[in-house]
Amino acid sequence: MTLRLAFVLTLLSFAGPGHAQNLDKGKEINAVCAGCHGEFGQGGSRGEYPRIAGQRGGYLIDQLNSFRARKRVNIPMYPYTQERELPDEDIRDVAAYLASIKLPTTWPVFKDSDDALTRLTLTERVMIIPRVAGNLANGEAVYQKKCAACHARNGKGQGTYPMLVGQYTSYLKRQIEKYLNNERPHDDAVAGGILTTLTEHDVQDVLAYLTSIQD
Repeated sequence: MTLRLAFVLTLLSFAGPGHAQNLDKGKEINAVCAGCHGEFGQGGSRGEYPRIAGQRGGYLIDQLNSFRARKRVNIPMYPYTQERELPDEDIRDVAAYLASIKLPTTWPVFKDSDDALTRLTLTERVMIIPRVAGNLANGEAVYQKKCAACHARNGKGQGTYPMLVGQYTSYLKRQIEKYLNNERPHDDAVAGGILTTLTEHDVQDVLAYLTSIQD
């Protein structure tokens, strides 16, 4: 092996995970996901389906594998995540594609020449979660003490821990209930984990805080 080849291989070994994923293939696969999660992965307008655009790739891979193994209960997802329909490489491709989507958080400025379709398309991509009521100071304190170690101080997640900021509040509420009812596995050893230490007001305050720190 030449020194040059060895150097190239060393550089490749330090490249981030997913560097070789096929984003075009991921976009094609996302056409199936778009039936529920929207063309841009923006989810349902009322939070009936979560936002998956910009979500962490590691988290998406982890959850798709959980659906396949039926560790996470979601019957509509089962057929789409079986290996014959979505092999491992496809999971990595669609996760990389979705993670790469950046949804604007400000309304677009239209040009006079923009037609109705252009205006509608640009508007549909905007992702602004409505503010919810709550004590922001308490929400910040609880979040930074109880949640930030996994979900990052800015709420954008890390590793296989998901991004929370920019997610639908109604969806987050439903998932919290599932964790507490042991209907969805959590990374904590105890069912519901750290969520069991929070009061109902704390949860509401944390959700209010998350809606206040959108980009």
